[in-house]
Amino acid sequence: MASSDVMSLRDRQIASIERMLMFNQDTSTTDLTSGLDGQEVIWKILVLDTKSTAIVSSILRVNDLLKSGVTVHSLIQQKRSPLPDVPVVYFVQPTKENVEAIVQDLNEDKYSDFYINFTSVLSRELLEHLAQQVSLTGKSDKIKQVYDQYTEFVVTEPELFSLEIPSVFRQLNDPNTGENAINNLCDQVANGLYDAVMTVGSIPIIRAPKGGPAELVAQKLESKLRDYVINTRSNPDLGINSLERFVLIILDRNIDLASMFAHSWIYQSLVFDVFKLARNTITIPTKDSEGHEIAKKMDIDPRDFFWSENAHLPFPDAVENVEAALAAYKAQAEEITRKTGVSELSELDPSSNNDTLNIQEAVSKLPELTSRKAVIDTHMSVLAALLSQLEQKGLDAFFEIEQGQDSPKTRQRFLETLKDGKSTNLEDKLRTFIILYLTSSTEIPDSFVKEVEKYFEKQEYDISPLRYIYKSKGLMKLSAMSLQNKSLESANSDGKNQTYGTNSSVLLSGLSSKLYGLTEGKIQGGVGSLISGIKNFLPEKKTIPITNVVEAIMDPLNSSQKNLETTDNYLYFDPKVIRGSHSKKPKRQSYNKSTVFVIGGGNYLEYQNLQEWAHSQQSNIKSVIYGSTSISTPTDFLKEISSLG
Repeated sequence: MASSDVMSLRDRQIASIERMLMFNQDTSTTDLTSGLDGQEVIWKILVLDTKSTAIVSSILRVNDLLKSGVTVHSLIQQKRSPLPDVPVVYFVQPTKENVEAIVQDLNEDKYSDFYINFTSVLSRELLEHLAQQVSLTGKSDKIKQVYDQYTEFVVTEPELFSLEIPSVFRQLNDPNTGENAINNLCDQVANGLYDAVMTVGSIPIIRAPKGGPAELVAQKLESKLRDYVINTRSNPDLGINSLERFVLIILDRNIDLASMFAHSWIYQSLVFDVFKLARNTITIPTKDSEGHEIAKKMDIDPRDFFWSENAHLPFPDAVENVEAALAAYKAQAEEITRKTGVSELSELDPSSNNDTLNIQEAVSKLPELTSRKAVIDTHMSVLAALLSQLEQKGLDAFFEIEQGQDSPKTRQRFLETLKDGKSTNLEDKLRTFIILYLTSSTEIPDSFVKEVEKYFEKQEYDISPLRYIYKSKGLMKLSAMSLQNKSLESANSDGKNQTYGTNSSVLLSGLSSKLYGLTEGKIQGGVGSLISGIKNFLPEKKTIPITNVVEAIMDPLNSSQKNLETTDNYLYFDPKVIRGSHSKKPKRQSYNKSTVFVIGGGNYLEYQNLQEWAHSQQSNIKSVIYGSTSISTPTDFLKEISSLG
């Protein structure tokens, strides 16, 4: 959903990596993503570590590396064969171990020229250590460059990034975590955010709630950015040239725990929830010919046309659209085979010297068609596997309950779902109970809580996460519950506003019977007609607490008074002005761009909700980047809080 005329965070990170692979040479073109234009490609080796492998593999494929002249890439920890006539590009974390390994390679004359790039800032101490060790080898002339790249974060979507720091929520909320450990963790988060700010290319205004990790990280980040601003004033060549300021909103996960457990009907969120989606690779459990369960991995290419067009859409729309994409492909393939006289595309020979215009045209279209078919097949498989899981676990029922209003009727519906006889969805049942408990505007009856607990105990299912949830509800009342949950409204053709949801329960209760008749592994024709009306009956679109915060800060004229009163109390930091500016109450002002960062874990539901809000601003579309210390699955987050109970 990234705006096509604005460079996304992913575009910028790709440009940084490609520029690095071209020995950090700037190009004459203003298009940052075309870093290879007009430059002579020199063949080289790329040496990575675990962290930089995650950074690169999320945005580039082997073919992309090849275009930049990378013939071999390997891990710095592995034994590598010497290639003394070939230059090497190192892209590694700034650690003593990596510095020692580079010096060892230099000592052994493993490569011809050394271009050293660190994922983040190399400390002065390590830089001096590197210089001293290199001087001892007597081969310093081989070191051609040493660069800090400010790229120590993983981008998986156009405007989504993760620092991939695990278990942050548990560490910050565990009373046994010492002050030094918290301080070091917040330093690590501030360093990652600093890299993201450098990549965005503008010094932000920083907003954060008082107290807690968000304030500590904001202070540390402001200090780093202030030093950067002071240094660049004395050396303008180092400066960031962007005049437009953006707002960086740093939040604690405690602002809204419910979103970490919610069931979503959005295609991307469903894939992330049901299957393992990590660094753009989907892992689907399947069975081999002997019936043994194996993990099937599917790659989502950053240029995957279907994913970019459908990831943010409701799941039924994705099913409908994959059918349409397949039909369009078949029509195009039939047209080509009719013109060329072959029975199927595989019979076309790209190496043929046939001069027939039709054959030439068909052969030129073959790579694109083959690529499109591979993408369609991938999503056919993913959607079919999702349908199978929806049927097995009855996920539509949980989604419907979570969308409903808090009432005795909703609670009764949940109790009926608990006793549906299924045990493959115990985690889903627990998640829905957590959401009912956290989002209830009134006190949940003890009798209801005891009945739910009794059910899980009978199933011998671990409910230790509930101990922390019960304690945290008071916290949430003081933070997220002070925010109004305003609906995202969409305009009718007659200009009046409408919200969906009136008939959602009727539709969703019958959805499974309509979709589950499909055979596993294949989506049969005609599904589109079955679900074509679904989009008119989808449950009411609601903004969630994090989106309400962003709206209040970015667009105060259109936010509710209650949300504004909450965010007016947030701290205000401006690294470009004198210290102490954050002690003054900030003026309300509008922003076109923001980066929202959650300390303690994020999810695709919040990312998609923010993007939907940003693109619903018809007169002035906003740009929102979403990031977190990690993008955590509900399963992983349940494990984190179970140890806090």
